[in-house]
Amino acid sequence: MSTVPGYLGEIEDPEECVKISKEIGYPVMIKASAGGGGKGMRIAFNDKEAMEGFLLSKDEAINSFGDGRIFIEKYIQAPRHIEFQILGDMYDNYVYLPERECSVQRRNQKVIEEAPSQAMDEVTRKKMGDQAVALARSCDYHTTGTVEFLMDKNKDFYFLEMNTRLQVEHPITEEITGVDLVEEQIKIAAGHKLQYKQEDIKINGWATEYRVYAEDPSRNFLPSIGFLAKYKEPKPHKHIRIDTGVQEGSEISMYYDPMISKVVTWGKDRQASLDLMDYAIDNYVIQGLSHNLGFCKSILQNEAYINADYSTDFIPTYYPDGFSGIPLKSKDKQVVALAGFMMKNEAIRNNFLDASKRLSDTPSLSTVYVTVEGQNDEPDHDLSVQYSSAKGKVTLTVTDLVSGEVYKNEIDELEYEHNSMIHIATSEENFTVQTLGNKNDLMFDFFYQGGRVKTRIYDENQFKYKGHMAPPVKVDHSKSTLSPMPGSIVSVSVEVGQTVVDGQDLCVVEAMKMQNVLKSERDGVIKSVLIKSGDTVTVDQLLIEFE
Repeated sequence: MSTVPGYLGEIEDPEECVKISKEIGYPVMIKASAGGGGKGMRIAFNDKEAMEGFLLSKDEAINSFGDGRIFIEKYIQAPRHIEFQILGDMYDNYVYLPERECSVQRRNQKVIEEAPSQAMDEVTRKKMGDQAVALARSCDYHTTGTVEFLMDKNKDFYFLEMNTRLQVEHPITEEITGVDLVEEQIKIAAGHKLQYKQEDIKINGWATEYRVYAEDPSRNFLPSIGFLAKYKEPKPHKHIRIDTGVQEGSEISMYYDPMISKVVTWGKDRQASLDLMDYAIDNYVIQGLSHNLGFCKSILQNEAYINADYSTDFIPTYYPDGFSGIPLKSKDKQVVALAGFMMKNEAIRNNFLDASKRLSDTPSLSTVYVTVEGQNDEPDHDLSVQYSSAKGKVTLTVTDLVSGEVYKNEIDELEYEHNSMIHIATSEENFTVQTLGNKNDLMFDFFYQGGRVKTRIYDENQFKYKGHMAPPVKVDHSKSTLSPMPGSIVSVSVEVGQTVVDGQDLCVVEAMKMQNVLKSERDGVIKSVLIKSGDTVTVDQLLIEFE
């Protein structure tokens, strides 16, 4: 078995961790022996990070698994994470199923997986699969299991770990092989012989899985909690599978894993599977807490991902500060303006109790003005939408009041699903815009292109007085440390009057069994510490103030 260099003995304290890490050679991976789900794992590039990583990993391991044992191995930089599903019965029959590509990860937790892997060839597949089977056979392993490998750009690979269970991502293996892994696991446990031989296992099409998490990508993927105020899965489709255990009204708490569901799509090839995933995400409604549905849209548009040219460094490389939504292009703002036209007229009709409304119902306003609030310090953008109908054809004309460009859209259908989505069908394209509600008759929020889009929507008289409205007030938090997530305070490292420097540890916040170190973002003197160990905090709660 090809293995990564490492140390598997008992590690007693941070000092010993540093000593072993130096012997192996940085960077190293510090891991909980009983770990899983990315918990109890830290990467260290120097002595300080090794010492800190040991303490945090040990605490997480005890809290998550009741087992604080830690081991250390060499960290292979920029590899691909490839894993093989295996099946073994009590009669020495074993098979491996084609690989899953699991390289897109944050905090060592997988986000999107594919089967098979675009990076694989038949020779390497057989070598890795044979090693996976040999490992299972060597210990008389009788059930389903997952053998994980790291593979470098030269297709040299190293054994990472074996998970003696089904994995979250097992559905994509089922989709491309037709093997029901849960059924096989039960049959093996009941003493039946494996009904498959290796030559029976074939690859049919391509499958993709996206893990939907309660997390805030704009806060570097920190956990989110709350109630699912609205939860609506995509309409049933024979090649879209949603695995979940929640429903509208369910609570996502700080005490458990933040996963909401798994979205699985199958296609005859990779592009077909990814296109169907894009459609599924557009039609998946989750409201009430932060989530990562929009992040999936961005991944699917990323050139490196499209070309399957990525490694486990994908998210740190392309999203080092998280994800705050895809910048809107002119056409995107046009689509939002069309949705705004619909919502303004719905608000005027005060018909929100109806299940749906169509454009064929005469609108209350023939002209609507839409201000799309600027993203990432961009200025606001004004557009107008004008309705006209002739010879049975409906046209919505969008005028960009900034550039003067005019877009005419012949509308086949503009449908509003009550308090949920607007479907726009033009003669050329279809669009889906999720509605996030209106705060009053002027302010409307939408979910489009992976992010929240804030708009103000006016009739002609309201638009005349737009320039007289007070600008929004911005609060200065430069001298404050706010909690980036709901959780509990594990420890506080500073006190009133203490001088700290940029990057110095301030406190540790635990959420969903993950410990997060909050560091100072400036040099300064601590004015007040408003928390203590054991306190429960909410997102954006003020923790520490600077003078």
